[in-house]
Amino acid sequence: MKKPLLLLVPALATLGLTQCQTSKPVASTAPATEATATPKQKEYKYQTVEGDPLQARIYTLDNGLTVYLSDYKDAPRIQTYLAVRAGSKNDPATATGLAHYLEHMVFKGTSHLGTQNWAQEKPELAKIEALYEQYRAQRDNPAARQKTYHQIDSISGVAATYAVANEYDKVMGAIGSKGSNAYTSVEQTVYQEDIPSNQIEKWAAIQSERLGEMVPRLFHTELEAVYEEKNRGLDNDFSKEYEALNRTLYKQHQYGTQTTIGTIEHLQNPSITEIKAYFDKYYVPNNVALTLSGDLDYDQTIRIIDKYFGQLKAKPVPAFTVAQEAPITVPVVTKIVGPSAENVMLGFRFPGTNTPDALALRMIDKILTNGQAGLIDLNLNQQQKVLQAASFTDLNNDYSSHVLYATPRQGQKLEEVRDLLLGQLDKVKKGDFPEWLIPAIINNEQLQRTKSYESNEARAGAFVAAFVAREDWKDYLQQFEDFGKLTKADVMRVAQQYYGPGYAVIYKRTGEDPNKVKVVKPAITPVPVNREVASDFYKQVTALPNPELKPVFVDYKQDIKEFKLASGILVYYTHNEENNLFNLYYVLDMGTNTDPRLGLATDYLQYLGTGKYSAAELQQEFYKLGCSFSVSSGQDRTFVSLSGLDSNMEPALQLFEQLLHAPKPDAAALKNMVAGVLKGRADAKLNKGVILQQAMVNYAKYGAQNPFTTQLSEKELKALKPEQLTAVIQKLPTFQHRVLYYGPKQEAGLTATLNQLHKTPATLTPTPASKDFAEKALDKPKVYWVDYNMVQAEILFLTKGPLFDKGLVPTTSLYNEYFGGSMGSIVFQELRESKALAYSASSRFSNADKLGRSSYNMSYIGTQADKLPEAMAGMNTLLNDMPTAEANLQIAKAAIRNSIATERITKSDILFSYERAKRLGLDYDLRRDVYEQTANMSFADLLKFQQARVKGQPQTILVIGSKDRLNFKELAKYGQVQQLTLKEIFGY
Repeated sequence: MKKPLLLLVPALATLGLTQCQTSKPVASTAPATEATATPKQKEYKYQTVEGDPLQARIYTLDNGLTVYLSDYKDAPRIQTYLAVRAGSKNDPATATGLAHYLEHMVFKGTSHLGTQNWAQEKPELAKIEALYEQYRAQRDNPAARQKTYHQIDSISGVAATYAVANEYDKVMGAIGSKGSNAYTSVEQTVYQEDIPSNQIEKWAAIQSERLGEMVPRLFHTELEAVYEEKNRGLDNDFSKEYEALNRTLYKQHQYGTQTTIGTIEHLQNPSITEIKAYFDKYYVPNNVALTLSGDLDYDQTIRIIDKYFGQLKAKPVPAFTVAQEAPITVPVVTKIVGPSAENVMLGFRFPGTNTPDALALRMIDKILTNGQAGLIDLNLNQQQKVLQAASFTDLNNDYSSHVLYATPRQGQKLEEVRDLLLGQLDKVKKGDFPEWLIPAIINNEQLQRTKSYESNEARAGAFVAAFVAREDWKDYLQQFEDFGKLTKADVMRVAQQYYGPGYAVIYKRTGEDPNKVKVVKPAITPVPVNREVASDFYKQVTALPNPELKPVFVDYKQDIKEFKLASGILVYYTHNEENNLFNLYYVLDMGTNTDPRLGLATDYLQYLGTGKYSAAELQQEFYKLGCSFSVSSGQDRTFVSLSGLDSNMEPALQLFEQLLHAPKPDAAALKNMVAGVLKGRADAKLNKGVILQQAMVNYAKYGAQNPFTTQLSEKELKALKPEQLTAVIQKLPTFQHRVLYYGPKQEAGLTATLNQLHKTPATLTPTPASKDFAEKALDKPKVYWVDYNMVQAEILFLTKGPLFDKGLVPTTSLYNEYFGGSMGSIVFQELRESKALAYSASSRFSNADKLGRSSYNMSYIGTQADKLPEAMAGMNTLLNDMPTAEANLQIAKAAIRNSIATERITKSDILFSYERAKRLGLDYDLRRDVYEQTANMSFADLLKFQQARVKGQPQTILVIGSKDRLNFKELAKYGQVQQLTLKEIFGY
């Protein structure tokens, strides 16, 4: 439904006059005049729920639009979601992938936003729509299709001259929004923005505009991006497994008969007409919710929302008919073959999310795996009977799925892994788990929910979940009460009913997929992006005033208390005034670069007990207390951490200290762990993300000896003695370290607790000198490539920059935002919007995270292998000849300053901000420099930086792809080409 511009313009004229505040406006004290009468303000009814931790208000506008509001003043920002209750299950069976592609189109604008001349653009778009219908009808006539597509490509170029590419992204960037994105699932399509609280009215004007109308401009270039997204899925073995699992569980329902991304056949024969029909059918206010959480005023916010969204007209929404599934009576086996590591996946069908049995399913899932004391956690993972195992739920309106997943150890058959998983389900069916486990799960779920409500994303996301499930907010909250009333008998009954003889089994084996296909690219002529023009709508919105928000920087001296324990250990303390949760860290300036055994020792700790408790019993004790521990080692730092309910901190800390000081060596656990490490190393060599982003990047920066390859050899691993690793653990508290604490304890109480329970020697040992690997010069053009069986090719352009220089940070921040940091950036506009060369493309100049280390410029593009020449040329041209776009520069400056002005570093983040600053030799919040200096920067400043640090710099290019598809002649244009073997880059 198109919204008349006449309704929009008067509304825009009032922008900035009733901005969201944290208190209600003060009534005017001016004397009243005889000739005027103050109109009565509309009153808005809303629902609340007693005891609601989010203190939500739920409104329903006259047109049926549902609005959820929650006030949470952690920072002057508001997380917003626009949720449409329609997803891929609503796709026509003849046009799968439609909801997802529509999601992409909603970012393209309307007849007011995204166009510079709608009167001339409109007839061209009508021609394109008609040609696509003609194109669909020519499936059996390739020659005719080619001719029609040539017409589509030609007219699209004409239409694009009237469009303003990415104008939605630009206008959201201009008002300081972060995280502009969307997702489509089976039930819903959701659009998200994180906005400054002083921009609520501009947000409402923009979002109501695009909910009221959708113009599918720049259609064929965006379609190419969806093709690339499909190809990425075809290269993802897990996606193929999950689709196969759903096909087995849902033979009749759309959950299994069609996928969200759609079939290749349907993607290659799109219908703009059907997409528009879907939008008109489902994108109506009575089928949409707005969910907002953040620094908002309830009364002002609902008035603003009604002013803009209240114009939209309700329509009847077609009812969805749920397909009925027949029972699955026997195991149904599917085999998937691909290059990644082997695994097995089991799936069971359950009722929809609003049923009591689905609530019991959530409990069963936690009984199996909760990260600490579940049956899978302890019986399979901790006992190392498999390499890794987990379970998860997929809860939807019509049906739900329970999925169990595991990867085998070396030489272990997938059938054995399957039986181990089924064995844990048998224990649930028999009630073979401790009585305390269900109450502990209930307490820990409450703890996790309390923690999640510190996040506006989680708060607003809870509203989305309730709306999509068609649950009243009262009923949504009631489910947590009902969850707390579940008994072992309830669990056993549901388990016995649904974990029967029929289920889906997916065996994923390593090899070349004989059925591998790809979406073939059509020829696309690049379209103009018109960076320097803007629609009247954009100008009206961005020109309007709004209250200014001032930044608040961290003052480390004021925001962190620093004191010493009796042992002389420094404590950095920040008080939690919000809830009863704590985080405690012992931080050591030493890591795996110094001692490769350290990472192994910290991993080993999870399999160890003490003299009093076995390893499993220890995990259970922590879980009962609502606390958890971890020890993790990086290259040059180790974090020993404990977190959970502060009321149980003392007994949890006592347990933890006992484990650190007296871990009980276990030879069998070490033997199994070493075997698991070796299997994990083998599996890593099958993971293209690890190959490119870790192994190849480290090889390029440092050579064969680097942080990634610094690890014990297989021979050294097998020679390890349990006592050697427990000795490493026991020595950790003897080294110099510092303590970080965020929690509700007062300073005196914390000091007393740590003095009593944190056991250290009288004199702490200095940490060993940090070992930093020498960085390569990267002074000659070089191309490294690794062979991997995949449809796409992924490419990284790497150039070395200077050592960390705080003076460069403001410039690099602006450069990144302008050039490659968002959907409105130059890289994204050129490579995806204009040339349709990639689904994902980015570029970033990354400042070093420690003094003495170098910064690097890293640019990424993932593309079809046959588009590699155009993709590499496109990225290389941008890196060496950065386009000038003053409008984009102003948007980038506004985005950075708005982000900093409304960002608040709080809670434990204050402590870690200080940790990062100290590593860079700073004693203040570096964002201050960025905020103050970017305001006056010009394009000349960016260009000076780009020409000195990016343009013409020797490039090391990293490529992963199939040797049968890569164009080596093209690669040779960029430097000496060298194939790297997996042994070279992994070191084993």
